[in-house]
Amino acid sequence: MKLHEYQSKQIFAKYGVPIPKGRVATTAAEARQIAEELGGRVVVKAQVLVGGRGKAGGIKLANSPEEAEELATQILSMELKGLPVRKVLVDEAANIASEIYLGITNDRAARKPVMMASSEGGVEIEEVARKTPEKIIKIHIDPLLGLRDYQTRDLALGIDLPKEYWRDFSKVCFGLWEAYKNSDGTLAEINPLVITEEGKILAVDGKMIVDDNALFRHPDIAEMRDLDVEAPEEVEARKYGLSYIKLDGDIGCMVNGAGLAMTTMDVIKLYGGEPANFLDIGGGASAEKVAAAFRIILSEPNVKAVLINIFGGITRGDEVARGILAAMEEVKPKVPMVARLVGTNAEEGRKMLAKANMITAETLVEAAQKAVAAAKGGVQ
Repeated sequence: MKLHEYQSKQIFAKYGVPIPKGRVATTAAEARQIAEELGGRVVVKAQVLVGGRGKAGGIKLANSPEEAEELATQILSMELKGLPVRKVLVDEAANIASEIYLGITNDRAARKPVMMASSEGGVEIEEVARKTPEKIIKIHIDPLLGLRDYQTRDLALGIDLPKEYWRDFSKVCFGLWEAYKNSDGTLAEINPLVITEEGKILAVDGKMIVDDNALFRHPDIAEMRDLDVEAPEEVEARKYGLSYIKLDGDIGCMVNGAGLAMTTMDVIKLYGGEPANFLDIGGGASAEKVAAAFRIILSEPNVKAVLINIFGGITRGDEVARGILAAMEEVKPKVPMVARLVGTNAEEGRKMLAKANMITAETLVEAAQKAVAAAKGGVQ
């Protein structure tokens, strides 16, 4: 789950990372009022979950409240990479002397979090990594020991930070680490972390990504979710506890188990089809849950067939079949349905589905072949 800049900076501030004074506005009049409170010279920043806001005209400097109102009017009417701008962050403008990059993410190869710093702040870190990788200094953090003092000094030395800023830089590093760790983050980034002409260190931008699987521990963060960036089907699936990802194909998939779902998609592609989605209904799915899954799959106009692939381990195959039939009675699908049931009472379940004029299969290969043929209008 991605957080907006203002949300990320609020979390950073909670752990002692210094951020500029500022507030979020949803109207140009609010932006003017905030600018007046902050003394007039402000930065107006579009709050959308895309990169490259500055290049797209979504970040502007205003020298007066009137200019802030004018710029906010422009920015709030924009779409950036297809996403509407509904809010702007109005921050007190900083007198920037130099810019630093500072971030933490997971290093899967090392199986540890990695903190990175670079003297090349204010630009995309991917560009720095591509052109001048030696300018990115990295330290790995032992999750049992946490960030250590000497590591922050190593970062400061590595980016040639003047020694008078080391203490404040270290505080920012520890604050960022605490924000990342305590929020179950997969990314916490300040770009740029600036040194002002007054000699202060300030996080003028911020970005966080939080692990979706940990949101049950953070209801306050879960409430920050921006639904504009998510497909409506994915939002609906979350209400029923379904794992759903929209794809571009024409064969809808309903499977219990993430690994089985990925295998199903692979086999569909192997036999010339294209999956329309990833959908894991989980174990012991109720008829209500199955019906919700059908509704979500069939809401896509490009779906020409549906493949149901269920392994009956804890859940019996005949119970799954009853759930599917009850759901079909509610949803009344108009496309071919192919069902493959394996496991406890699978044969009984297949017979029940066959009586309801569903296409059945015993193996995944057979099911995939029938689903691909059905999507192409072939005779079963």
